Amino acid sequence: MANSTIKKLEKRWSKNLFICVGLDSDYKRLPNRTGDIASDIFEFNKAIIDSTFDLVCAYKPNAAFYEAYGTDGLTALKKTSTYLKENYPDIAVILDAKRGDIGSTNEGYVSSIFDNLKMDGVTVSPYLGQEALEPFLERKDKLIIVLAKTSNPGSAEFQDLVVGEGGKPLYQVVAERVARNWNKNGNCGVVVGATYPSELVQVRKLIGDLPILIPGLGTQGGEIENTVRSGMASGGWGMIINSSRGIIFASDGKDFAQKARDVAMDLNKRLLLLKDS
Repeated sequence: MANSTIKKLEKRWSKNLFICVGLDSDYKRLPNRTGDIASDIFEFNKAIIDSTFDLVCAYKPNAAFYEAYGTDGLTALKKTSTYLKENYPDIAVILDAKRGDIGSTNEGYVSSIFDNLKMDGVTVSPYLGQEALEPFLERKDKLIIVLAKTSNPGSAEFQDLVVGEGGKPLYQVVAERVARNWNKNGNCGVVVGATYPSELVQVRKLIGDLPILIPGLGTQGGEIENTVRSGMASGGWGMIINSSRGIIFASDGKDFAQKARDVAMDLNKRLLLLKDS
């Protein structure tokens, strides 16, 4: 694929790196707080990044944990993105923003996320349809990851509804539509939670080798074994396996960065053993 973000991922996958560290840097949980919110969040992120960069395929800051602190939070987010671009340019940075609105509004989101924050990818909601998401889909060099089957317990309320003449669950219709119609620029992926391994199997069958962002390991109940066996694309690639709190808050002490590395290294070893088994 010509897409530059997917090329970044492919280079990391070729090194058997599938972990995406979620930078859900909740200020209230940071071990070193001085009161300078922007600086504290950035320094925490920097320490996590510097301790895990050789173990990951991507980083995924969740916009909510930055927007909650207004200008300070957004400053920390921008500094984090800039730091990654300057020091680890081969690692994809995906903003977990779940954006989705009418086309003209999405143009603003696109400019903010890709032109200002310099993100490599973003999560988006499919609810308003392809036409509304065109400003995202037109960005050929970015990875547009569409919510299909999310990891939360309440996802079934809408995502499992049987729709259309074929009688498929909505999450399957979304995944199929992304693969067949929305991916004209080769820049799409989908979200499927590790908490739903059977659904993950079905989505992988529908989308072929497109990337799948897989949240929900650990705290939410997703299991590594099921995730790897259900989510692998051909060649063992295609997985962006996210772990957030389980890594970044592995310790609340001064050793938080080393503990984050230890957990990420252990997870990486387990993933590799499962992939090759």
